Amino acid sequence: MTGPRPLDGIRVADFSWFGAGPIAGRTLADFGAEVIRVESEARIDSLRIAQPMPPGKTDSYNLSGYFNNFNAGKLSFLLNMNVERAQEVAYRIVERCDVFLTNHTPRVLAKWSIGYETLREINPKIIAAYQPMQGLQGPHRDFLGFGGVLAPISGLSHLSGNPDRLPFGVGTNYPDYALNPGHTVIAIVAALRHRERTGQGQMVELAQIESVASTLGPALLDYSVNDRVQMRAGNRSSWMAPHGVYRCLDETRSYPSEPGQDPEARERWIALAVGNDAEWSALCEVAGAASFADDDRFATILDRRAYEDALDSALGEWTASQSASELELKLQAAGVSAGLVHDAEDMLNHDTHLAERGYYAYLDHPETGRSAYDGPVARLSETPGELDAPAPLLGEQTFRVATEILGYSEDEVGADLEARL
Repeated sequence: MTGPRPLDGIRVADFSWFGAGPIAGRTLADFGAEVIRVESEARIDSLRIAQPMPPGKTDSYNLSGYFNNFNAGKLSFLLNMNVERAQEVAYRIVERCDVFLTNHTPRVLAKWSIGYETLREINPKIIAAYQPMQGLQGPHRDFLGFGGVLAPISGLSHLSGNPDRLPFGVGTNYPDYALNPGHTVIAIVAALRHRERTGQGQMVELAQIESVASTLGPALLDYSVNDRVQMRAGNRSSWMAPHGVYRCLDETRSYPSEPGQDPEARERWIALAVGNDAEWSALCEVAGAASFADDDRFATILDRRAYEDALDSALGEWTASQSASELELKLQAAGVSAGLVHDAEDMLNHDTHLAERGYYAYLDHPETGRSAYDGPVARLSETPGELDAPAPLLGEQTFRVATEILGYSEDEVGADLEARL
């Protein structure tokens, strides 16, 4: 460890699973919190068996890159909440923690008796953070779902894709990975600050649907003011043109192809966003004799918006003869927003910017070996975050947590407690 971290001394009872909850817990761990990830082999977190895994290895709960990245730096404690008297152990954890975190549905919270009113009696200073998909109250409080369901019901998927196609969504469980854990961490830190000032704990309720709906401001305003329901617009912008992703020269493939892909050629694309006429002039200067550079139809931003189909076609013909990585540098130097569309290989092996900044942390895991982990989400100059341990093996710290943190004797762990794990 390089020095003090802002959440040193804070202990978290992480009763969450899958994405939104564990990622929030991982962020707290990065900044110094001791996070106890409560798991059960009776109902394993499905991310523990999700790809990607090291080639040829599938016979362990400790191999998933998904799970390991979301749970680095935590302690894994086994506790089957569905067996008799398991709540006693859970309450003992809560007694010794500053923060409680879960993303289970209200139905599960009631079944396990871990609602806020109960936890507050056990530990009046607890910050209890709940992330049910649709909140703790309301007609849909018990609806089930993950990011692939949350994006559609929050209105996000309706706006994602091409106008002549069905809603496409965002291609990944975006709410789980970015919005909801980030909002949850902010709320937890705010509650900790309040406790520091007043001595009072409190409940944090983050209804994930509301967290995602907060990103739809322009579409909601458009409907409330103009009675207009915005539709999918592909890569296009309401005020920029050109604005899209354009095919460039292919490169020789350096990794195995997927079904339907050219086994030799690796597609390369560049993203462009031109917001005003000065940027358009700069792009044309780089393009030189390209057909669109002196086309009067594209002279102003309004013209380019009016002839956007023709503009995209002409621009795509030009970029098809260009190296995406070289074109990115030329356009950026000219003041045009442009970026190579990176894939995973680019991000890990070829992005010199991320490499120089040291974003990825490489940690040694006992089963997956040396692996890349996402770095902390932010950099604090005086109390930086840090990854100091890989993800735990299933139940790896159960005995340690039971004896050193919960205060059970070795005999209790070996006899009475074991039946609840």
